[in-house]
Amino acid sequence: MDEIAIPIYLMAGFLESGKTSFLNFTLDQDYFQIDEPTLLILCEEGEVELDKKALKKSNTSVEILDSPEELTLERLVAYDAFYHPGRVIMEYNGMWQVSKLEEMQLPKGWGVVQQIVTVDASTFQVYMNNMKSLFVEMVRNADLVLFNRCDMDMPLASFRRSVKVVNQAVEIIFEDEEGEIEDIFADEMPFDVNADVIEIMDEDYGIWFIDAMDHPETYEGKKVSFTGMVLKSREFSKNMFVPGRMAMTCCADDTTFIGYVCKSEKARQLSTGKWVKVVASIDYEYMDFYHKEGPVLTAISVEETEPLKEELVYFN
Repeated sequence: MDEIAIPIYLMAGFLESGKTSFLNFTLDQDYFQIDEPTLLILCEEGEVELDKKALKKSNTSVEILDSPEELTLERLVAYDAFYHPGRVIMEYNGMWQVSKLEEMQLPKGWGVVQQIVTVDASTFQVYMNNMKSLFVEMVRNADLVLFNRCDMDMPLASFRRSVKVVNQAVEIIFEDEEGEIEDIFADEMPFDVNADVIEIMDEDYGIWFIDAMDHPETYEGKKVSFTGMVLKSREFSKNMFVPGRMAMTCCADDTTFIGYVCKSEKARQLSTGKWVKVVASIDYEYMDFYHKEGPVLTAISVEETEPLKEELVYFN
C-alpha cells in the first residue's frame, strides 16, 4: 500500500446525529490546527450550520456533494489539485452505504486514517428498529462511536452492546449536557461477579462477553461457568478452542460468532458445532485471534451438552 500523505477523517451518522456540532467543536480546537489547508467534503447538510470562524481558523474549504455518484476519483483528483489539502474531512451521508467507500478509488497518497460515527441517543432505538443494516455498516470498521444527547434513564448499556457485538475494538463514548458519562454498566450486571464461580445464564452471555473485554479488573483471576458452542481453528494450537455463541447483529442472515479462546486438553476431542458446558478461570493476554489483549480461559471442566433451545444472542 502507498504511504498515506493526505489523511482522511471520515465522519458518519444519520441526519441530526451531531456530526456538524462535533465538527465545529473539533475544527476550533488548537490541537487540531495544521499548517496546510483542510478540505471538508460534505455529503449532506443538516440544521446545524458550519461555524465560519472555526472554518477560517483551521483554513478549511468546503465542497458539497448531493449524491454518492458524485464521489468519483476524477472529482477527488480535481479537489487535490485545486486545494492542495494537508488533510481531508468527509462528513458522510448516513443514508449512503458506507461499504461503498471500500470500493472508492482515491487520489495517490490519500487514505482513511480514522472513522468516527456520531449517534443521537434519543433517536437511536428508532433508527435501530428501522435502519439497523445501515447502522451496522457504519460501525463495523469505526474507530470511535460517540453517543450524544444521552440521559441516564436510557438503556445505555444495551446501546453499547449493540455496537460492541459488531465491532469489539471500537471506542464508545457517551455524553450528556455535562460531558462524558462513565460507568454505564454500574449495578447492571445480572450475575454475581463476586461469586466463587460466576454463573452466566444463557440469556446473559452477551452481557458478560462485552463486560469481560471492557473490565478486566472485574474478572481477572475469577472463575466463570457458561454454555457455548465449540469453534476450532487452524490458528489455534491443538489444546485451544473457542466456546461461544452466535450473535445477531442486524438480521437472521447477518450473525457473528462471539467467544473467547479457551485452553483445555479436551480441545483435541471436540469438534466445531458441538455444545459444551465450560467452567474456567479467566486471565488476560495478547491473542492474534483478538488482535489485542483480551480474556483467555483456562478450562477447569468441559462437558458436552445439548444445544440451547435459543442459540442466538440478541443485542437490543
